[in-house]
Amino acid sequence: MDSARDYLNDIDRFGRLLDGYRPREPQLRMADAVAEAIRARGTLLVEAQTGTGKTLAYLLPALLSDGPTLVSTGTKSLQDQLFFKDLPVVLKALSLPRKAALLKGRANYLCPYRLELHQEEARFLTRETAEQLQVVAHWAGRTKSGDIAELKQLPEDAPVWPWVTSTADNCLGTECPKYSECPLMNARKEAQEADLVVVNHHLFFADAALRGEGVSELLPSANTVIFDEAHQLPEVAAAFFGDSLSTRQIQELGRDALSEAAHSALDLAALNQHISALDKAGQDLRLSLGEQERRAPWSEVAELPAVREAGEALLDALIDLNDFLEPQARASRGLEACARRASEHVLTLKSILDANGPNRVYWFETFRRTVVLHSTPLSVAGQLRAQREKHPCAWILTSATLSVAGRFEHLQKRLGLDEAETLSLESPFDFKRQAVFYVPENLPAPSSPDYTASLTRAMIPVIRAAEGRTFFLFTSHRALREAAALLREEKLEYPLLVQGEAGRRELLDEFRRLGNAVLLGTSSFWEGIDVRGEALSCVIIDKLPFGSPGDPVAAARIEHINANGGNAFRDYQLPQAVLALRQGAGRLIRDPNDHGLLVVGDPRLVTKGYGRLFLDSLPGMTRTRKVEVVQRFFPHIARLQAERLAQSKPGEAPPAPAPQEPTHDAHSGH
Repeated sequence: MDSARDYLNDIDRFGRLLDGYRPREPQLRMADAVAEAIRARGTLLVEAQTGTGKTLAYLLPALLSDGPTLVSTGTKSLQDQLFFKDLPVVLKALSLPRKAALLKGRANYLCPYRLELHQEEARFLTRETAEQLQVVAHWAGRTKSGDIAELKQLPEDAPVWPWVTSTADNCLGTECPKYSECPLMNARKEAQEADLVVVNHHLFFADAALRGEGVSELLPSANTVIFDEAHQLPEVAAAFFGDSLSTRQIQELGRDALSEAAHSALDLAALNQHISALDKAGQDLRLSLGEQERRAPWSEVAELPAVREAGEALLDALIDLNDFLEPQARASRGLEACARRASEHVLTLKSILDANGPNRVYWFETFRRTVVLHSTPLSVAGQLRAQREKHPCAWILTSATLSVAGRFEHLQKRLGLDEAETLSLESPFDFKRQAVFYVPENLPAPSSPDYTASLTRAMIPVIRAAEGRTFFLFTSHRALREAAALLREEKLEYPLLVQGEAGRRELLDEFRRLGNAVLLGTSSFWEGIDVRGEALSCVIIDKLPFGSPGDPVAAARIEHINANGGNAFRDYQLPQAVLALRQGAGRLIRDPNDHGLLVVGDPRLVTKGYGRLFLDSLPGMTRTRKVEVVQRFFPHIARLQAERLAQSKPGEAPPAPAPQEPTHDAHSGH
């Protein structure tokens, strides 16, 4: 059988399927390393920087190997891209009998039982939800997959979805009268028969934490597990190896108990009393935590009389509901599931209110109407090591950002991967010629109250030089709002798109469509976004992205590291900030023909010793501290592109840009 390298070197084979395909040495090296890790059942960490072509480099050896492969991506949108766009190309190129399947979490699939149940109970729904229910019912009659992403007519956050999808709490499993036509069960069956299954990190770790999402049925027979966007794993795993309980979950339990009781001989009046008491206790707990939306350690509020009283009242109300439902559990599978949920909620709430588990942080977050209580482990290295030992197959983790100044120790320690093989592959892009990195002069310290205003004013000539086409990324919502107000006062001649004023997808679509917009965003725009070409030519990052010391999980980790003789700034905060900055910077150059400007406003890059760690971790762009260089860069690129177009013949692609420096003094500064 040909190797993955042989296939990748076959220009004719891939050239028919991918425009402008050429083998890339970093991609070939990665394919070799992945194939060897699969053969040896080893553990491999691969940092494949932008442009390496890592997706082909792991899909080919995985599909050429024996035994099933599980590929996990960072998000559902990346999961869809991999399955519907990348995989078909590879399967077509291979011409081998391989079967691939897509598996998402249960909340992504229509539940025919709940659809029918709530069609009968439609009088309890709002008018908007009842109308959406009819749209879902019409689609349900013609869908094959039952994946709700198919139904573009309804938004992702449509109020109808919780009524027509299931959760691990309310799924009836094999006892469900609609089991034979269940889209989720059909998707799991297809996954069990496939050579390669595409999942996402949330699904994988929900299952690893014994939440029954179907991956555990696939892992025992898996030959290889591949994590793409693996830099996200520590935080995702911590969320799922922890516990959480929200007042919304408790309300949903009451709602489901009522729906199920309507088909039984249960005393509805008594049940309503229990649910009313539960709802009131949940509302009282939310009120006891103050009007402001916030995230904070539970220890900050646990001893406040109003909070303690509300927490105890909620626990008592849950115990009362559990005691009421338990004797009725045999009446139906649905009521049995409700009784089990009530019992689990009692245990979770009690453990969080007691807050005495070792090496865990207990915290809460409040929203307008709800509160979520959390218990999060300070480290997931032990659980992840146990997971790998339980399933001794090949484990491959890849991302564009896994190392700090070329070293992998930070992530290895967090993931329990001390013995893993590591490979770092530089981008094939010519950053020296394609990009300029600008650190402005004369800005105040980031802690200064005038910092955001000073930076925003300093960026106006930069945005004008770029003719819009800018991502302006912030480390806080407060700074984003202040900058948005200042830019509006300035009456910039370019469209301004601001996070929070429209959905993320809508803002990105509009940014691409306009071609000269300025988009202001926070953390959700720092990664997983691919805008190729001239629409994005400038990325401005306001500050070095150190995590908020007020974040309860980060604060607890910092305290834990320092208390155990470590240096939390050096060992945790600094590496995390470096990885986050690399993700933000990675939005800029996505293609060999892209050109652009990266701006990091934070003067600590050059005034603090640790600034060198950030600089050494970024691609080798041409560096400057002079705004005049920036203003000359964009006309220079425009001239290069005009020359390329003039040199190309009709019907031919323009030649690659000539190897010229953007400007003679662009190396000044640093």
